[in-house]
Amino acid sequence: MELHQLRYMVAVAKTGNFSRAAERCHVAQPSLSQQIQKLEDELGQRLFNRLKRGVKLTEAGESFLPRALRILEEVEAARREAEDAQALVRGTVTVGALPTIAPYLLPGVIAQFSEKYPGIEVVVQEDTTARLLKMATSFEVDMAIMSLPIDEAGLEVEKLFTEELLLAVPMNHALAKKKSVRVADLESERFILMKEGHCLGDQVLGFCNRRNFQPKVSCRSAQMETVQALVATGLGISLVPQMALESGPSNRPVYRSLEGTKPERAIVVIWPKRRAMGRAAKEFLKCLERDCGCNS
Repeated sequence: MELHQLRYMVAVAKTGNFSRAAERCHVAQPSLSQQIQKLEDELGQRLFNRLKRGVKLTEAGESFLPRALRILEEVEAARREAEDAQALVRGTVTVGALPTIAPYLLPGVIAQFSEKYPGIEVVVQEDTTARLLKMATSFEVDMAIMSLPIDEAGLEVEKLFTEELLLAVPMNHALAKKKSVRVADLESERFILMKEGHCLGDQVLGFCNRRNFQPKVSCRSAQMETVQALVATGLGISLVPQMALESGPSNRPVYRSLEGTKPERAIVVIWPKRRAMGRAAKEFLKCLERDCGCNS
């Protein structure tokens, strides 16, 4: 039984497809299929039922998968310990982050970390909350930075800070001329939001719904910079994280803090409980905590 056979078996179980598993493992499909067959021959059990539209674990496969995962986790832990022995001369830290956080928070943190540990490569994975949670639970990232709520077992969740969501309006908009803006002033406005699947859009909708009105959404985008540019051109208004203000377009929107209970989001960092964090990841977490003013 070889480690690569276990990796192939886990990849097939996760993807439900030999072709996608081969792509994930960077190996030709015939080679992957051959190694799975060798593993099944050695075990004397079929691990997968081959179906027309993919594969499904057999009963034996269901029993074998957790053990294969544990073996691979132990090997990965040993690899990280060996890297740690190099006194952080080289290695990799993989950090997941929401696209509404990564370009504003991470450059400064990475700069501090790289100055102290120039041999450590930092890989940033930007994605939606749902995808980042999957990456964290499947150990594809060392940690992920996102916003609450987090509804996933098996994760450590550390709060970094809370930031206000500010109203962004075009420069010539009537609300830009007001000294104070109430939530009631927004009810007839068109909103520009992050596209579905991005939690910031859900947070804005949730804030409006809690104030008993359903915003009129005129446009959505996957990029915060695009949302601000659309606001600046007069196509609508939005609620923008405070950290994103400095990256607005050259013809910036006007930003206002709302009266009363203000919309906000809590920024957290998560990592899997079941896997010990490597030394490089721990040092990156310390840099992140210092940058965010945490007392951890």
